[in-house]
Amino acid sequence: MFWNQQAPAFLLILLLPVFVWSWIDPYDRLTWWLEAAPAILAIAILAATTRKFRFTNLVYALIASHIVLLLIGAHYTYARMPLFNELREMFDLSRNHYDRLGHFVQGFVPAIIARELLLRTSPLRPGKWLFAIIVMSCAGISALFEVFEWLVAVIGGASADNFLALQGDVWDTQKDMLLATIGAASALIILGGIHDRQLPARTH
Repeated sequence: MFWNQQAPAFLLILLLPVFVWSWIDPYDRLTWWLEAAPAILAIAILAATTRKFRFTNLVYALIASHIVLLLIGAHYTYARMPLFNELREMFDLSRNHYDRLGHFVQGFVPAIIARELLLRTSPLRPGKWLFAIIVMSCAGISALFEVFEWLVAVIGGASADNFLALQGDVWDTQKDMLLATIGAASALIILGGIHDRQLPARTH
């Protein structure tokens, strides 16, 4: 019962030390703000709307996990995350793949958020149309984020390199969008049933 009622506040308390750690001496302060801004915005929106629209605990847990991933990337930059540097050396990989994980999650988490919003506020019900609309929407959001990255690069020049995390891959943008799309589809397939059990009965 405690978890059901207090999950958002409990997760926020758990996130506070991560924010503090991430803020202290990051690799690049501009990159920190660019990467952490979505996390800060998400918390602000949820804090302002939770009383009017309370998401399921699954959604809150996914958002908290995504915020942790963003804050780690903000601290180290996505191209320098130490654990993934070790994995690169261990498996002789071409790059640090923390950025790839980030874009997969960029589709995975929003897909369940979108699923809940649509099931609770629209006539849509679980099925092929809901699946297609969510996956295409997440792909579109990913594309918009890549446009944002491009604009940051145009404005910031070399100072935006840490934010872009291209790591020499000319197809980085396309791969990022593909991973977000795969992430969205994976979330719906893997978590759809769990999500349904947490939703109010009238929405599924």
